[in-house]
Amino acid sequence: MGKGRGEASTVKETTTHGNYVTPPSPSESAGERSLLLDNHGRPINYLRLAVTDRCNLRCFYCMPEEGIDWLARKELMTYEEMLRICTLLINMGIEKIRITGGEPFVRKDIMPFLTDLSKLNGLKELTLTTNGVLTAPLVPELKKLGIRSVNLSLDTIDRNRFFAITRRDELPQVLETMHQLLRHGIEVKLNAVVMEGKNTDDIIPLIGLTKDLPVSVRFIEEMPFNGTGTYHPMHWDYVRILQTIKEHYPTIQKIQDPAYSTSYNYQVPGHKGSVGIIAAYTRSFCGTCNRIRITPQGMLKTCLYDNGVLNIKDLIRIGSSDDTIKTQLLTAITHRPKDGHEAEKNSTHESMAAIGG
Repeated sequence: MGKGRGEASTVKETTTHGNYVTPPSPSESAGERSLLLDNHGRPINYLRLAVTDRCNLRCFYCMPEEGIDWLARKELMTYEEMLRICTLLINMGIEKIRITGGEPFVRKDIMPFLTDLSKLNGLKELTLTTNGVLTAPLVPELKKLGIRSVNLSLDTIDRNRFFAITRRDELPQVLETMHQLLRHGIEVKLNAVVMEGKNTDDIIPLIGLTKDLPVSVRFIEEMPFNGTGTYHPMHWDYVRILQTIKEHYPTIQKIQDPAYSTSYNYQVPGHKGSVGIIAAYTRSFCGTCNRIRITPQGMLKTCLYDNGVLNIKDLIRIGSSDDTIKTQLLTAITHRPKDGHEAEKNSTHESMAAIGG
């Protein structure tokens, strides 16, 4: 039911406000759903919210060794501003929010914010991405908040290689976080960026974790920028990663990909966990992309590869009404690039820590 380019489309027979439709009330039938569609007919129901650009690791593919120029505190969105933005977007059809960074848990008072966020009416799923360094002691509280899934960044299970990649000796803490999450029944997705000369020897050992642990190990094509303003070459794409896996696990089987999945998913027969490959750079999943991003300074990105299309924080701080902000959000979503290649034409690349992944 999508409309032409530049027009928003929503699907649901209920009260409308502009070009979006309010979510169903608890009394409405479970079969009725709100849909916010972009100008290509793709539903938008997933927000990735970066709460900070700061990180306690220095992964070379994410930022320079000396770090990046951190945002001043006044440039960051306040928790109150983030809650207001999330409330508006949920009213417009967002159902899932993933908290990212930087590293979310380096921001002070993040747990009270997550508690408030988890209580927002209409939010169906709250997840987060973390490097796991500070997370283990917080897992019981995360469980109480209803968080059912966590993405854990883990590029290697070799301590020396971990230090070489992250420039920090924190692997034991990350592994403890993984085990704590599993003990508390929280789904774990292990995200590993595959990098030439850095961790390709870890592909098979990481898959080995899936034999006895119910984890999803997901290999990600390396993004060729790290905040230095220059490209570095990508040697391992989706095809090469899969070929390497099949050489060691020739019986690996394709399994069904969930709706809007960014990964192609597989399973080794007899293993408890699964394997995924995310074509982050070749961008083969753009056609079904259902997500938008908001950076720590409140910049809306309708594509990972754009420069940001709307500063929502600025709108809030000049006193804009909710209706004005919603109108601006809709305008941005209905001028969304078709894919990452189109968005990239007029963009400059930032550190992944500043984007939110």
